[in-house]
Amino acid sequence: MDLDRERIANLAKEFRNRSRATARDRWHAVRFNLVLALQAALAAALAWLGSHELLGNPSPVFAPISAIGTLASSVGQRFRRTVEMIFGIAIGIGLGDALVFAAGTGPWQLGLIVFLSIVVSIFLGGGPAVVTQAAATAVLIATLDMPHEANIEFPRVIDALIGGFAGLVVLALLLPLNPLRIVDRAARPALGRLADELSETAEAIKTRDAPRAQAALDRLRQVEEHFQGFEEALEGGRETALLAPVRWRRRGALTQYVESSEYIEHAVHNSGTLIRRAVTALEDEEPIPEEMSNAVTMLAEAVRLLRRDLGHGIRPEAAREQALQAIGQAGRAYAEGVGFSGSVVIAQVRTTGSDLLRATGIQRLEANQLVRRAAGGHAGEAAAEAARQPGTPPSTGRSGGPSGERGPAR
Repeated sequence: MDLDRERIANLAKEFRNRSRATARDRWHAVRFNLVLALQAALAAALAWLGSHELLGNPSPVFAPISAIGTLASSVGQRFRRTVEMIFGIAIGIGLGDALVFAAGTGPWQLGLIVFLSIVVSIFLGGGPAVVTQAAATAVLIATLDMPHEANIEFPRVIDALIGGFAGLVVLALLLPLNPLRIVDRAARPALGRLADELSETAEAIKTRDAPRAQAALDRLRQVEEHFQGFEEALEGGRETALLAPVRWRRRGALTQYVESSEYIEHAVHNSGTLIRRAVTALEDEEPIPEEMSNAVTMLAEAVRLLRRDLGHGIRPEAAREQALQAIGQAGRAYAEGVGFSGSVVIAQVRTTGSDLLRATGIQRLEANQLVRRAAGGHAGEAAAEAARQPGTPPSTGRSGGPSGERGPAR
């Protein structure tokens, strides 16, 4: 009886904890999307007002629908989605009005209108967004209580155009998001997880705990799940910086983040190889100098500094210095003596450190020179030289891998 009571009490406590966590998560989601809700409300109101006043439409349904559809499109794709949406609305309006005017309304007419809207949209080369919008608009035409008169298709298409334009005006002029904040929020989960797992690996190396390092490797694999959202955020940031004049001053900082994305991804892959070989070195009981753990710890700190500097749009000198210090520690570890897997860990510290240097805006040849100097015991001199490098966005060239290596180790 006492066991049952204890079990019930534990379940109730767990339920309360989960409920609190869920409520916090939901409130965080509301706060994160609050600006989007305000944008949608403002765009819908402007679209209705514009259509009502400009066209004299007493019931401008399609204007607010188009405005909200523009804002609901994936960030970075709103230009294209808006065009597709208006195209789909035009198809749905044209077919819906024609068939309702000719055949009236009813269940079979509705089915026929949806079928023809989809077929015509596909025939005209429309993508999924066009097909969906055409079918949905046709349903509205066939079911809403609207006057079904001839020659009203064009005003309804203009209605949709006004809505799309209202959505873009809100995005560009009235409530534009901060493009750097969009990208930074998307990058933080990936960079945060990378830094945390590198720190965890450093502790595992220090305590010679192979299972702990393996657990860090397993968690690091989850970083790749964040990269899709990161790429979409980059597109959205570029779009906002292009559309919104008040955000044009963020273009330089945003460009650095955009150009850094390739090398951030390389750093994640190379860190995975680093941790995997660290697990092997620990399992094989290879010699592990103290400097190896120090190098990985400094590498994790370099990732944190890079995330901070890119998010604030400032010159990432601290991240450069920390990456070179990590490479210097790796060079000392190699001089102390390591096994086969340990030498791979050292090499991956150098490669990942080079990735981070490239992400800060240093060109490939300069990064290679700095890495060699730091590994040769001149980390301080290399860091001073890195600090003098201009804080320009990194090159978009794709010739060769980030540290002179042939791409990221996988």
